[in-house]
Amino acid sequence: MRLALALDVPLRQHNALLIAAGFAPVWRQTNLAAPELGEISRALDYMLAQQEPFPAVAVDRHWNLLRSNSGAVRLVEFLVGPLAPDTPVNLADALVAPDVLRPHLLNWADVVRYFVRSVEADAAADGTLETAALYERLLAYEGVRSAVNAVPIDLAPAPVLPMHFRKGNTSLRLFTTIATLGTPQDITLQELRIECFFPADEETAGILRGWVAQS
Repeated sequence: MRLALALDVPLRQHNALLIAAGFAPVWRQTNLAAPELGEISRALDYMLAQQEPFPAVAVDRHWNLLRSNSGAVRLVEFLVGPLAPDTPVNLADALVAPDVLRPHLLNWADVVRYFVRSVEADAAADGTLETAALYERLLAYEGVRSAVNAVPIDLAPAPVLPMHFRKGNTSLRLFTTIATLGTPQDITLQELRIECFFPADEETAGILRGWVAQS
């Protein structure tokens, strides 16, 4: 345990080390809806609500959607139409696959290049079959390998890389931030990511605010 702490080994891999050495795991993995995570759950809902009218989502380590705010729902419904209730959503597949967000993402190749490389880094860091399978699944989509291996034409033309969506005459430019919980003592909480989408220009901000007025 001292070795794992000194090396800053993630809690999931810390448990794996203990099991490999013949010991019981010490870190638990609790469902986010469990009563003992009530305060965390309420804090998460607060964060998502504060991001309105702009989109925000909470995902697990494999980009499975756990929660979203109304801004995220409005964005998805505008781009791809409404989803059936309780439909499982994986944001990695939605971004990389050829038939979901890609038709509306003008700079898909640039965005996917950085995203898939981040998943590759996750796979190298956690060493699990599940993350490796996610990485290989993303690479198998049409055009992904060439996008990942391509050299960007313009190096750092802007402070951040926005996602540039266009559908019909509507253009949306969004950049994201990702937050994690500080000092988590639970595997679920350590692997939780809260991604907030911000408008990269006033036009996008006006459109997102306008959708609220129309609803």
